[in-house]
Amino acid sequence: MSERVFLLPDLGEGLSEAEIVEWRVAVGDTVTVDQTVVEVETAKAVVDVPCPYAGRVVALHGAPGEARPVGQPLITIATLDGAAAAPVSAPEPPGHATYREEERAGSGNVLVGYGTGHGPGRRRRRSRLAVAPEPAAVVAPEPVAVAAARPVATVGSTGDVAPLVISPIVRRLAREHGIDLATLTGSGRGGVVRRADVEAARTAVVAAPRAVPEPSAGVDGEDLVIPLTGIRKAIADKLSRSRREIPEVTIWVDADATALLETRAAINAARPEQPVSVLALLARICLSGLRRYPQLNARVDTEGQRILQSAGVHLGIAAQTDRGLVVPVVRDAQRLTTAELAVELAGTTAAARAGTLPPARLTGGTFTLNNYGVFGVDGSTPIINHPEAALLGVGRIVDKPWVVDGELAVRKVVQLSLTFDHRVCDGGVAGGFLRHVADCVEQPALLIAAV
Repeated sequence: MSERVFLLPDLGEGLSEAEIVEWRVAVGDTVTVDQTVVEVETAKAVVDVPCPYAGRVVALHGAPGEARPVGQPLITIATLDGAAAAPVSAPEPPGHATYREEERAGSGNVLVGYGTGHGPGRRRRRSRLAVAPEPAAVVAPEPVAVAAARPVATVGSTGDVAPLVISPIVRRLAREHGIDLATLTGSGRGGVVRRADVEAARTAVVAAPRAVPEPSAGVDGEDLVIPLTGIRKAIADKLSRSRREIPEVTIWVDADATALLETRAAINAARPEQPVSVLALLARICLSGLRRYPQLNARVDTEGQRILQSAGVHLGIAAQTDRGLVVPVVRDAQRLTTAELAVELAGTTAAARAGTLPPARLTGGTFTLNNYGVFGVDGSTPIINHPEAALLGVGRIVDKPWVVDGELAVRKVVQLSLTFDHRVCDGGVAGGFLRHVADCVEQPALLIAAV
């Protein structure tokens, strides 16, 4: 019997640390290769981390709420006699285990938000919790006392053999619906439990989502201290950087959205099986505007002293979640039809609010659409989602007096605001884009002519 130490891997985008949310195993538990052992929160998403070793848990390094630096010990496993770890074919950076042959074939368990390929190593900033590196083979580390957590699936749950589960999606689905994977018979090759097996065994009772702990109030009038960590810290850093680096300008215009709402109603009446949202129509209008004014679908490379215009529109949608404001991205949105946009936007925002999007889906945007009208406000001067060059904000649609053909009428009016990076263009381009958007909102027929 020997001990193996699994180091916290880089979970994507060069992140330097992750905060432990919940341990899925406890000291003394037996784990299998590829079993999820801990749920961590990075600056971008909540991630399930599987362990590449099989054996008995000797130590858990870190308690819930504690941040662990990438490359430092996460869990120590005492391998059982005859138990094999994931095969390693080539040296990798600390914390990066090469997974099973199934993964190399494209069907293995990849960390949520953690791809199978990695580029050359990069220098990371020194973490605030950085400690002296520990050797890969730690014989007797000092474990942190952690309360036992229910493992997702361990040997002895129901029988003597652990369930064969490859996909983290299957484990998450089973956990959400309170299904014991050990009770299932897998229909996949070799008895692997598939998503269809879990869905077939779903019960009517769905496990309630994990509650977000509220900060405790101060005692005797003391100030309430809320640590700036996780996604809240990432938001603060990104917005601060945007304000420091980007000379942003905001322009706005009121538009009569009556015809847009009538167009949406007509589309949905004709195709009730594929309803289209107002957000999808606004996204389509933005795509039309960016085709005409590609200068706004860009970013500034300050080191190279150049402006990079993106060939595709990777549309970001600002979404408010329980964990904070996130901007999930729909890649190559210009390739989608309006109906496809509606489906993709609905699914993407729902997944963002559920916290199930991988980090890769929360980065790489080239233009952002922000519908802050859902908060009941008319206007805003949004901060650009760095390193993008522009952001369209949409206020609430309300009844207002409006002059139509020389006469006063009550119309559905919306305020549109465009915040843009003055380095990529001047007011003529920005004003032209916003005017095009407003004209399409007021006369949707113009959108058809521009497509």
